[in-house]
Amino acid sequence: MFQTIYIEHEVESLPYTQNIIQHFKNAQIKTIDKVEDYWGRVKKPYLQKRDNLNLYVGRKKGQLIKKAPDAYGTKNAEHYYFIHAYNCIYECEYCYLQGYFHTPDIVLYVNHEEIRNEMLQFIDEDKEVWFHAGEFSDSLALSHITNEWRDYWLFFQNHPKAKLELRTKSSNIKPLLDLPPISNIIITFSLSPEQEVKKFDHKTASLKARLKAIQELSQRGFQIGLHFDPVIYSEDYLARYRLLFQDVFQNLEEENLNYISLGVVRFPEKIYHQVQKNYPQSQLLAQEFIVSKDGKVRYPKPMRMKILNDLKKELLTFLNGQNKVYLCMED
Repeated sequence: MFQTIYIEHEVESLPYTQNIIQHFKNAQIKTIDKVEDYWGRVKKPYLQKRDNLNLYVGRKKGQLIKKAPDAYGTKNAEHYYFIHAYNCIYECEYCYLQGYFHTPDIVLYVNHEEIRNEMLQFIDEDKEVWFHAGEFSDSLALSHITNEWRDYWLFFQNHPKAKLELRTKSSNIKPLLDLPPISNIIITFSLSPEQEVKKFDHKTASLKARLKAIQELSQRGFQIGLHFDPVIYSEDYLARYRLLFQDVFQNLEEENLNYISLGVVRFPEKIYHQVQKNYPQSQLLAQEFIVSKDGKVRYPKPMRMKILNDLKKELLTFLNGQNKVYLCMED
């Protein structure tokens, strides 16, 4: 997968780092002083990730926990995300990472103890606080390589008012199966109808594989979240999503469903231009987009709200009257 692995001197002896080295015995290993001195210094086209990808392993400096944007998570709670990796092995045509960094090369940060210590500054035992992983990467795609989540499990067992969300398009749940399900850790899967997964979610786990992962985790008692996001318009979107919802709820124990988010495809303006450059023939670009007041390129608001309200109404038929649905980046 990786031609070369660059490792910072100060993290070389950490168990997380050694796990990574063991998984890529044929890769060339180079030690460096700082990731920032090399990663992204020479601009590398996003689509070069298809045949030339490097890995950087280091210690994340500076602010490790950051406030999440408004409408990022469920209401009546504080939401933060933490940075444990940059970039993703998958290639989704709508992904904002394609214009965010100057390189598609992966960074894995291994100073997880520091991340958890910084979490303590935000945890309030009197109110609900969420920590989200996967803002700049996929939470599970490479987790079998570093095995960091076991240590987070112990941390969140001791802080039951704090919640951890692991966001993924992977079916790589093996690192979780030896861990006990606990109510304040939620595994959330981004899902789209099968046609959209095949068109736009390159290299990700198939819809069938994600549904199987949901089923296995749910049967074991894990809390599950669902992100139907980004919704991409098609004339028969409601019929496609109705079939998807049926498949999902056949594979999910309802008592283990924590929440559902709905969101329509959207881009920061500079990312939209990168999508046009990287995927000029993509059906993703076939619809009308506008620049909204918040600077994002998205469908006009009446169109967005019709799509979201149609899908929310459909979802509620599966939830026995429980409204576990929120609108991502809209509410």
